[in-house]
Amino acid sequence: MPHPARPPRPHWWHRARVRYGALGTLLALSGLVILALVRRQTGADGFLVGLGLAVLPVPLLVGAFHWLDRVDPRPWRNLLFCFAWGACAAALIAIVANSFATRWIATATADPSGADTLGATVIAPVVEESAKAAAVLLLFLFRRRHFTGLLDGVVTAGVTATGFAFTENILYLGEAFGTDQAGGEQGVASVVAATFFVRVVMSPFAHPLFTVLTGIGFGLAALRADRPGSRRARRALLPLTGLLLAMGVHALWNGSVTFGKYGFFVVYGAFMAPAFGLLTWLVIRSRQRELRTVRTELPVYVQAGWLGPFEPFALGSVRGRRAARQYARRHGGRAAERAVAEYGTYASALAYLRRKGRLGRAGADYQARERLLLDALWERREAARPALDHAARATAPRRPYPVPPWPHPHAADWPQGHHPYVPHPAHAPYGHPAPAGYAHSAPYTTYGPYGPFPALPRPGPRP
Repeated sequence: MPHPARPPRPHWWHRARVRYGALGTLLALSGLVILALVRRQTGADGFLVGLGLAVLPVPLLVGAFHWLDRVDPRPWRNLLFCFAWGACAAALIAIVANSFATRWIATATADPSGADTLGATVIAPVVEESAKAAAVLLLFLFRRRHFTGLLDGVVTAGVTATGFAFTENILYLGEAFGTDQAGGEQGVASVVAATFFVRVVMSPFAHPLFTVLTGIGFGLAALRADRPGSRRARRALLPLTGLLLAMGVHALWNGSVTFGKYGFFVVYGAFMAPAFGLLTWLVIRSRQRELRTVRTELPVYVQAGWLGPFEPFALGSVRGRRAARQYARRHGGRAAERAVAEYGTYASALAYLRRKGRLGRAGADYQARERLLLDALWERREAARPALDHAARATAPRRPYPVPPWPHPHAADWPQGHHPYVPHPAHAPYGHPAPAGYAHSAPYTTYGPYGPFPALPRPGPRP
């Protein structure tokens, strides 16, 4: 028989290494240019002072977004790209565009002070929010599988804005240090102290708050994309609406200094602080909804033996996941801790996939994706199951975690009569199908794809 023809080689631009290399080169060049510009405006000493002070809120903000991202974490490369884009590319675009626009307005109107006010309240919000939104747009277009919900947009936009605020704080604090050196000011009355108090102590969340509105728009668009009959034009309006809201809030914040002596404090107390509290409540509620999805969708895999009886409860609890990672690290080292963390990530993805399938939004590749996720869980079960069993003992309520009866009430909703705990013929490599009329002989005994699992003990009382 003739040999099969070789598939055509992809164009050089479609190779992953080429695109990653081009993107990395662009960010590196942007970083070098922004470093030179900031250092020229602040001086060497001012740059070092600004860098030392501006880095203080970064771990707090990144840690907060990382905490939100623990249920279904994004790849660290995506978050690193977001921070680098905000700190380098977006900051460079903002500095160049704002300077050019302000200079042009001052020349055209012969009013430098009015040009500065117009640049801060109109030009800067439009340019800066558009530059930061570009990172969210790139991940939305080219990393779509990692952009599936509201928290994806919040985390992506928040980390991008954190990088942008980091560079901007270096510039403002460095310039304030130069002003103090020229005027001989020191201590609490210095410009550095006032700038640090306003930008780092009172409002470190300002830029993340603005850009998170854009991220929420992209997250809602991602949610609507999974709904049948959703129109593309309506989905496109959601990110645009979020971007316009971000620009408006940013303009209000920058223009607060023009509202009188106490305009800044009025805007801060009447609008910024309540908006920050409202968005914080919204994202925490979205996180709790994701955990609830894990708790309610995974028990059907317990019936098939893919998961242990208490794993849905442990995986659907922040405290349970943390206890499992700590147990794995204490008894198996960092490799076991990493395996448990990956197990939780794949289990969360499996729960979201099943929910989409139950709602008819999973797509034609549902079975292949489910099979890959189950395989990934099975490979990590040796390290994960003892840790999750310990976490269930430590965090479960006194009553045993319920396992849904057989069969599941949504079994008829699956295509071709397929649902996860009755293996489809396409899943034959996983092992034996459940026997006809199968039912649990004991509440904590499961039948796995490679045979029956031993019964797991009941969770102990809450410590």
